[in-house]
Formats: sequence, structure tokens, C-alpha cells
Amino acid sequence: MTQVARPPRSEPGRTSSGGLAARVSLGRRFTPVSTEFLMIASAALMLTIFGLVMVLSATSATAVSKGENPMDGALRQGIFAVLGIPLMFLISRLPIAFLKRMAWPALFGSIALQMLVFTPLGIEDGGNRNWIMIAGFTLQPSEFLKLALALWVGYVLLRKQTMLGTWHQVFIPVVPVGALAIGTVIAGKDLGTAMVLVIVLLGCLFFSGVKLRLFILPVLLGVVAVIALAVTSPDRMRRITATCSDMSAYTGDCYQSIHGIWGMASGGIFGVGLGNSQEKYGWLPAAGNDFIFAIVGEELGLIGCIVVLALFTLFTVGAFHIIRKTDDPFIRVAAGGITVWITGQAVFNIGVVIGLFPVMGVPLPFMSQGGTALLAVLIACGVLLSFARTLKVPEARAAERTPSAGRGRVTR
Repeated sequence: MTQVARPPRSEPGRTSSGGLAARVSLGRRFTPVSTEFLMIASAALMLTIFGLVMVLSATSATAVSKGENPMDGALRQGIFAVLGIPLMFLISRLPIAFLKRMAWPALFGSIALQMLVFTPLGIEDGGNRNWIMIAGFTLQPSEFLKLALALWVGYVLLRKQTMLGTWHQVFIPVVPVGALAIGTVIAGKDLGTAMVLVIVLLGCLFFSGVKLRLFILPVLLGVVAVIALAVTSPDRMRRITATCSDMSAYTGDCYQSIHGIWGMASGGIFGVGLGNSQEKYGWLPAAGNDFIFAIVGEELGLIGCIVVLALFTLFTVGAFHIIRKTDDPFIRVAAGGITVWITGQAVFNIGVVIGLFPVMGVPLPFMSQGGTALLAVLIACGVLLSFARTLKVPEARAAERTPSAGRGRVTR
């Protein structure tokens, strides 16, 4: 009798495990993102697009008067937006372990880049030496230093979680290295950026859970340092103490502030119309940069200003949800530093435009003309989105609380 060989029997365990692994991998790829991810990403995209429109409106008039292409300012800004938006979503895919490993290299790389402003590559503008010229593009290294400092402080304090009750464990090496980073900016006489770096450092310390008695000392040191820098510079003291409530200093230190307020006032509720600003025709200096919010108020009125504030609120709420929900100390501290940076800088800029603060040269995140600032903020948003991916979506949390069907039942 001829025997027919039986086909080899498949191993059910191996087949099922392979199919399960494939399903899990496919499920992870198509897992819905968290609400925080959507809030931050949508706010960043809408503010960037809004900013491109306003940069085009604010810079076209002066460009035409100089015989240049009216689209030049918006096109330059658009190049960095086209680079930054895909980079933001690419960084959002990076694992948290990789971001932790990059903390030290990012900080010292940013400090080394900042030191280039003191070389022949450096450019001085308005008394500040805080830019470098590379291949025809002007870059501001201190913008990348803000993100690097937040990541580095988060990584250092992560390794000291059990020792944050001791002052020297908190301050060393955070305060000396932070002072070194901030000192490179102060050496370029950029007090506005230095103040932003100080609040980034303080924000990281606050969200790390440092005891209040230990947190008060760096706050006092930061305040004393800012006051000392202001007092030792006659130019800064003159701008800080200038009285802009009347026309006595109109042609001096209050010229820019007065025209910024005039632009906001003339906009009313609905504005004079997109592209119809009068202040941008050479009356308001830095209309596309530090005072772009004044152009928003003039052309789009109170409604446009409320939209901008609502988008920043959406971004801030999403970022604070990450800080509140995460269990990772590194994510909490780094996200806190980034949020304080972007939100605090927006508050400073808008406060300058409406006359609450003296002119400090701090741009409005996402919107002010400046490719380096836009690129740095979009990269920081990518880091926040990477943090947001670690949060569990409501469906996943509900699935964990609900037991699987049939589990624990006894069939008779």
C-alpha cells in the first residue's frame, strides 16, 4: 500500500502569536491621538498660517516703497514654515528615550552656536549682538537655546527626583549651567531673550516639584539679576522709565509704543480691513516683527485680537493637560519649561504692544517675522506632540477599565 506523507502540522501557538503581533503593530499605527495632541497641533498650524498672512500684510508696503518684491517677507517666512511644519510632525514621532539622550548634546550645541555671535559671523542690530549670518540667511541661535535649556533641565532633575529636597542637589548643576547659557545671551546685550530664558529655568524648577523654600531663592536671584542689568545700562533705564501716557517723549523712547497703541485704537471692533493698515507705511517700526500684534488689532480689530488670544489659550490648555496627566517627571518638567517659554513670550509681546511693559524686543511666537524664531517654536511644538503621544486616549483608558468578555466566567 502506498503511503502518502502527511503535511506538517502548523503550530497553533506560533500562528496565533504572529497574527496577534501583526494586529497589535497595525493597531498602534492607527491608534487615535490624544485630545492634547489635536489641541497643540491645530493651534500651532492656525497661528503659523495666520502669522504668514499678517507678515505679508505688514511688510508689503515698505517693500514696495523700497522697490522690492512685496512678497519677499512672506516668502522668506514661508520657507521656514514649510521646513518647520513637517519637522514638527517628524519630531512628534521620536521616542522619549531619544529626547532624553539628546538633552546634553542639544544644550552644549546651542551654547556653541550662540557663541558664534561673537565671531565675524555675528551681526549687531539695535545695540544687540544676537544674530549670525550663514549662506545669506540671518539666524538667531538663542531661539534654539530656549528649547535646549528646557530639555536639559528636565533630564537633570529627572535623575535627582529623590534628592530635590536638598538645595545643593537642586541648584547644582542647574543654576551654574543655566547661568552660563543665559550669560552668553546677556553678553550680546539682549535683555528680552535673557528674561525669557530666566522664566524657562524657573518654570522647569516649579514643575519639577521643588519645595517652595528652595524655589524662592532662584526667583529672587533672577529678579535681582534682571534689575541689575537694567540699572547698569542707561539706555535700558531710559526706556523702562519713559512715560508714554502723554506726548512728551513722542519723538524719543515712546515713539514705537505710541504708534502701536494708535494702531490698536484705530482698529476698533472689526478693524479697518486686511491690508488697509496705515501704521505699516513707515510709521510703526518693526511692524512685521515685534509689533505685528498692533497690525492685527488695526486691520482685524478686536475680533482678530480675540482670535489670536483664543489660539494661544488653546495651545496653553493642551500643554498644561500634558503636564497634569503625565507620570514621567522628564515630560512634566520639559513640557512645563516649553509652555512657560511660548506662553510667557506671547504675554510679554502683547503686553509691550498695549503699553503694559517697556519695549523689550521679544517676538510674538508663531506670528512675528523671523524664520529662526518660527522654526524653533515649531520644533518645540513637535517635542510637546511627542509628549502628547505618551498619553492614553479615552478609548484606551476605558478599555483598560473594562474586563475582556468571558474573562473570569465559569461555564457550567
